[in-house]
Amino acid sequence: MNYFSFFGLRPSPRVDQAALKRSFYANSKRFHPDFHTLKDEEAQQEVLEKSTLNNQAYKVLADDDLRLKHLLEVKGVLGEEGSNQVPQDFLLEIMEVNEALMELEFEDDPSVRLKVTGLIDQLEADLDREVAPILESYDDETVSPQELEQLKDYYLKRRYLLRLREKI
Repeated sequence: MNYFSFFGLRPSPRVDQAALKRSFYANSKRFHPDFHTLKDEEAQQEVLEKSTLNNQAYKVLADDDLRLKHLLEVKGVLGEEGSNQVPQDFLLEIMEVNEALMELEFEDDPSVRLKVTGLIDQLEADLDREVAPILESYDDETVSPQELEQLKDYYLKRRYLLRLREKI
């Protein structure tokens, strides 16, 4: 299901949050089961499913990471969970972070913890800066396959850094 279409929004890594909320609240009212109690069981079940879909779609599109993942899935760029690979050059780039995390496993040193946090912060800032032009000017009708691949790499790298941050 394309959640962008469900809310009448153009697919994009960024959405107008006010428009998303308006659509969500309008759908919440339209699909609220209490307004359909006099309908037959099949119609009530359909409304309940639409209400559930409305909540799930809003949850995804309101979150930056989930929205980007959904966009990449809709565009057919992101494979099944576990089949996507973080670019090899990125893995080399974060070797220092992984080494510092291994140090932390042996001894919880606050200075090493601070160093790792700083390295991850810097990597995230660099990633954000690198992809900012695509995020700012994204147009679903003219986006190139290369730009979609860059967004995919950005998403995968951010997820990887999030997992590293959780280890700190």
